[in-house]
Amino acid sequence: MADLLHQPLLDIEEQPRTSKKTPRVASLDVFRGLCVFLMMLVDYGGAIVPIIAHSPWNGLHLADFVMPFFLFIAGVSLALVYKRVPNRIEATRKAVLRAVELFLLGVILQGGYFHGINSLTYGVDMKRIRWLGILQRSIILHEEMLGNFTLPLDDARNTPRCHSSQRISVGYIFAALCEIWLSCRSRGDVSFLKSYYWHWGAAFSLSAIYLGLLYGLYVPDWQFEMSNATSSVFPANHSYVYMVKCSVRGDLGPACNSAGMIDRHVLGIDHLYTKPVYRNLKECNMSTNGQVPESAPSWCHAPFDPEGVLSSITAAVTCIIGLQYGHSLAHLQDHKQRMQNWILFSLSLLLVGLLLAVVGDPVNKSLYTFGYMLITCASAGFTYSAIYLLVDVYGYRCLTFALEWMGKHSLSIFVLITSNLVVIAIQGFYWTAPENNLIHWIVTRFVHR
Repeated sequence: MADLLHQPLLDIEEQPRTSKKTPRVASLDVFRGLCVFLMMLVDYGGAIVPIIAHSPWNGLHLADFVMPFFLFIAGVSLALVYKRVPNRIEATRKAVLRAVELFLLGVILQGGYFHGINSLTYGVDMKRIRWLGILQRSIILHEEMLGNFTLPLDDARNTPRCHSSQRISVGYIFAALCEIWLSCRSRGDVSFLKSYYWHWGAAFSLSAIYLGLLYGLYVPDWQFEMSNATSSVFPANHSYVYMVKCSVRGDLGPACNSAGMIDRHVLGIDHLYTKPVYRNLKECNMSTNGQVPESAPSWCHAPFDPEGVLSSITAAVTCIIGLQYGHSLAHLQDHKQRMQNWILFSLSLLLVGLLLAVVGDPVNKSLYTFGYMLITCASAGFTYSAIYLLVDVYGYRCLTFALEWMGKHSLSIFVLITSNLVVIAIQGFYWTAPENNLIHWIVTRFVHR
């Protein structure tokens, strides 16, 4: 093992000039493929096995690791892409264009191509589109097939939750600009704290802004209106105004946190997620058909966006942390040095994150709290270290070839899954009668029991 750890991996940028194609780091593709697989697992399987779905508020479930993993791997990849930047202006232009492409991809796919497997509808109401929200996709299992069983549906067209290319674009552009403009490394210098102190300065500044806004802003009482357009509880042409009592500062509960207040003012309450996951809390007493009773607290009916403005700040910090892991991959040639850097860094992040959780900073994905960011970054670091050891050091690529293939084609898979084209294609093949298809079989055997 010691000999393997000391063997260098081909430097991505210092390859022989005769090579026409830049070699790929297999472990990056495998980790990216793992992210795509986890995304599909929690989105499709979360309704069947709730323990892997998003935590209602504080806490960590499997689904809560997916977005940080995506952001982390984006940061690692950027360290390789911008290892050398001969023209900062041109590199900035390409980074901005890439970020815009990712953002627009999420907005465009939010319209969906098939919103239900039994009703082929199209479009999204621009009055309620989620600009910073999750990447919507068509419902896999239509309510007509599920009976009383419901999936966590999106507000605009009853579509289930997926993961955000808009959020990835925000983290991507922050990390890319840091790497392009704030790197001070001289050739041969491997002191990452010294060479990338401006990166750390940016990360600490963003973290300070986040913590100041989260704990420092005063949240007054607020109200919102629900109608039949946004809730099926009310009859036609009927609406109800809810009042939420707050008048607090630094509250981290679902009702009175400053993240929600910022989104209501900046994005507008009509552009927020109207069926947030905190409705699964026992206080809301949500029924099996996904409805919150009138007797529940007013905030249970309120919209809230888990991919809002404030939480995007710490999401960007996640990408910058991933960038630091990428520096070891880009500039160190010894496997052992890379592994030591990653393990020590991950362990440090984990200990600080756990300490914050103990002293009162909750681990909360919806708010993307500081402790949540550190713990998930550490988890991503440990996971990538294990994949790197297995794939790039020991060379067991045959065990992970499926994930590697998914990683190489992650964007194509992302689009096919989110547009529901794959599910519709599978449903199109049936035996004797249209309802005798694989999708209906899965629903009746594993969901509607």
